[in-house]
Amino acid sequence: MTEGKRFQKNDGGFTCLHCGREVPPLGYTSRNHCPFCLWSLHVDVLPGDRSNPCGALLRPLRTEPDPKKGFVIVHRCERCGATVRCKAAMRGDTPDDNDLLIRLTAGE
Repeated sequence: MTEGKRFQKNDGGFTCLHCGREVPPLGYTSRNHCPFCLWSLHVDVLPGDRSNPCGALLRPLRTEPDPKKGFVIVHRCERCGATVRCKAAMRGDTPDDNDLLIRLTAGE
């Protein structure tokens, strides 16, 4: 098994395949989900590597508050059913929708 970096910065902008909005780069880390609807794509094996062949939409199921990370978004892949966790983007020019994060935490 080849050892590699556990995190690769990959912060390009993209068009969200779920809501259609233009998503700008985050500026300080890899952006891997839409800040407007919180949907993502199943494209990473390790954060930022973009090497997962699945490529399907990841539905945001819930958020979990984390004392060190703020919110962690839990996604489920619409194709393969994998569960993926990622840190919410709480700062930058386009942070994640705080109201949506709270609603997902409350289970709405």
